[in-house]
Amino acid sequence: MLNHSRRVYVWAAAYGRQQGIRYDAELLFAAAMFHDISLVPEFDSHTVSFEEAGGHVARVFAAGAGWPSERRERLGEVIVRHMWPDVDVADDPEGHLLWRAAALDIVGKNIDDFSPAFRAEVLQQYPRLGLADEFLACFQAQADRKTGGSAARAVQSGLATRMAANPLDAGSERTPDEN
Repeated sequence: MLNHSRRVYVWAAAYGRQQGIRYDAELLFAAAMFHDISLVPEFDSHTVSFEEAGGHVARVFAAGAGWPSERRERLGEVIVRHMWPDVDVADDPEGHLLWRAAALDIVGKNIDDFSPAFRAEVLQQYPRLGLADEFLACFQAQADRKTGGSAARAVQSGLATRMAANPLDAGSERTPDEN
């Protein structure tokens, strides 16, 4: 999961630079590092969705780092939004970048935003290390406990199938259409 978070930041920052999107790099990095932390049992909440719980954990971390309350709230907001169906770049550049990068890393969405060489470089630096199985198990556990949450909706909408078709896990540079 750590490499997933690192890759999400790399994908997000690279896409932001490529598209000329102005974003707060520190905020985006912190959001990428914490966006899935509450999928693991040590940081899970049994009452709220994993993205809301992750936002709470991130706010606590940011408070310890001395971030002002408005910035802490913004961090939590970015993390929550990464599970929205869409995040408009004009309304929330960091949320948009995190949302887009997480989808790329988990299901290969918009993979052609990056060259095969760049993708290979990122995967060499931050290998996937069985992410698909670990991530799916975490999402399934969330879905089983929180039947109305975002993880449950993702599982019900065929997350496993979309993840299995992710070219990043196929060990090739195939595009989603070639799977």
